[in-house]
Amino acid sequence: MADASVEDMVLNMGPQHPSTHGVLRLELITDGEIVKEVIPHIGYLHRCFEKHAESLTYQQTIPFTDRLDYLASMNNSHAWVMGVEKMLGIDKDIPKRIEYIRVLVCELNRIASHLIAIGTYGIDIGAFTPFLWCFRDREHIMGMLEWASGSRMLYNYIWVGGLFYDLPVGFEERCREFVDYFKPKMVELNQLLTDNQIFISRTANVGVLPMDVAINCGCSGPVLRGSGLKYDLRRIDNYSAYPELEFDIPVGKGLMGTVGDCWDRYKVRVDEIQESIKIVEQCLDRLQKELKRTPEFDPRAKLPRKLTPKIQDYYARCEGTKGELGFYFIHNNERSEIPFRSKVRGPSFNNLSVLPELGKGVMIADLIAIIGSLDFVLGEVDR
Repeated sequence: MADASVEDMVLNMGPQHPSTHGVLRLELITDGEIVKEVIPHIGYLHRCFEKHAESLTYQQTIPFTDRLDYLASMNNSHAWVMGVEKMLGIDKDIPKRIEYIRVLVCELNRIASHLIAIGTYGIDIGAFTPFLWCFRDREHIMGMLEWASGSRMLYNYIWVGGLFYDLPVGFEERCREFVDYFKPKMVELNQLLTDNQIFISRTANVGVLPMDVAINCGCSGPVLRGSGLKYDLRRIDNYSAYPELEFDIPVGKGLMGTVGDCWDRYKVRVDEIQESIKIVEQCLDRLQKELKRTPEFDPRAKLPRKLTPKIQDYYARCEGTKGELGFYFIHNNERSEIPFRSKVRGPSFNNLSVLPELGKGVMIADLIAIIGSLDFVLGEVDR
């Protein structure tokens, strides 16, 4: 700020500007329409998750993990629960049906989250119809997850050692109906937005993020894969039921411009939706055949009476919708069910940190396109 010249303007974007996606304030130093510096100011949401976790048991904290990335709550609780199960040493005892249900609901939630990313990105750039289409299709997923868990967005469904409840009778059939309905809708969305010449002009060769910068800034998820690196924790860590499932890892290829531009990051999310549909279909096949429901199946059978891990430090992570979501636990009392400390590695925080690098020398209108292409959620940033 001290280096700004007399001719420069200092502009505030946010914290309630329609294109800053929630409570993010960006301070811009501009020379006319050209952005010289971007300074993000965060901390308006006051989530205080890490402080909450120091006063609640591991099981009681699960509803609070849902409120980190509140657009994909299942993935948050999945990472937390996997970490606690490994600390307790019960991760190998979880029944296969529970693992497949967890993956099924997480991938449905991933599709819902990416639909919001695509729809809001379209509206940032001026395309209104895709926004309505994406929210229409997301509504079907919200209805199914509400049917399973009883809650619309913040589910508290995946528990340590099992699930809150088994899938409702008829869930798998209804899920298949949704998949059959949704596949042609993705074709329509690609025709409307992905191949739209105006959309390509606004996003191709804009906000190019080189792979080395993405790695050095700690980016992960579609932001990193958009720069061309095939890095997906579902394949690298092989957690839960993912080793038994077939799916590809989409990466940016620079088809419309340069590898790592805004269009590539957008396209990775579109392709990930297609891969998630494949995973959902495979989970449904297993859940309806060899892992089908039986009267004696109890999703709470493996729930521990007391969650008292041994004294240890442990880091657990999973591939969230925005990138690598990790929890670092410090447990220092064998009699306690409460962690001494738990630190969140929120992918949105790291992805947002690359914004000052991407925002140098671009037009103000292009900065809007860059912000939307990063797809961060502030619940993960102000934690």
